[in-house]
Formats: sequence, structure tokens, C-alpha cells
Amino acid sequence: MTDTAMLLEKIPHRAPFRFVDEIIEVDDARIVTTYVADENADFFKGHYPGNPIMPGVLISEACFQSGALLMAHRQNDTNSTKTVPVLTKIQDARFKNIVRPGERLSIEVTLDEQLDAAAYMTGRVTSEGKSVLRVSFCCMLAEGGE
Repeated sequence: MTDTAMLLEKIPHRAPFRFVDEIIEVDDARIVTTYVADENADFFKGHYPGNPIMPGVLISEACFQSGALLMAHRQNDTNSTKTVPVLTKIQDARFKNIVRPGERLSIEVTLDEQLDAAAYMTGRVTSEGKSVLRVSFCCMLAEGGE
């Protein structure tokens, strides 16, 4: 199993609601992931039919999932307590460009501050060299994983 596959297994998101395809790099303060906006995804069928664009909320979700992966990387998963990452705050989301079917997103999430179980992060998404989204958010680890 690849490092990407092993880390992806540590978060609860699965197809068709996983918006991370690959982990490009990760360390304790930053993660870079990618996601290709599959032209056959159901959301494109009804979101601006005839002129499909990826919903901003799903682009944001790609950031949040990448942040959850960063948290999973940081967490030493050797204890028996199972936790799941949960989104607790979204702030200052700025959408800059539209994402069309087939575009490859590059998602960078940096850890700004860690306070106990709360991780304050900033996500930046680009596609084809253009800024798509910048968002600040907070995730926490909550009990409840399997």
C-alpha cells in the first residue's frame, strides 16, 4: 500500500465524497494534495447544466479533507483511542476562479496554530496556475472513529 493510500485510510471520507486523489508532500506543518475534477461526477450534471462548474463548497471540502489528512499525519496513531476530524469553523473564504470539468486542483494546507485538539489552518487551491480559493478553517479531533 502506498503512503498516500495509507494516509487516506486514516480519514473517514470515501468515494464519491473524497476530494483528494494524491498526497504530493506532507510534513508536520503543511500538506500538498491534488484532485482532478472528474467530468463524470454527478455534481457537474446539475450545477450549471450546459456550462458546468465545480461547486465552491466542494472545492472547500477538498481543503478540509486535506487538512484532516495533515492532522492524521501529525497524530501518532499508536494509541487505542479512535478519533475523527470534524470541521468546527470556516472563515474568510475567497473564491477567485471557476473550476471546470477535468481540471486538476493543487491544494495546499498549512497549519497556522495548534491549540489542544483544535488545528487552525489556511487552505489555498490553484488550478492551471490560477488561484481558485483561499480559506481559513479549524478542525478538531473528536471521539467516534471505528
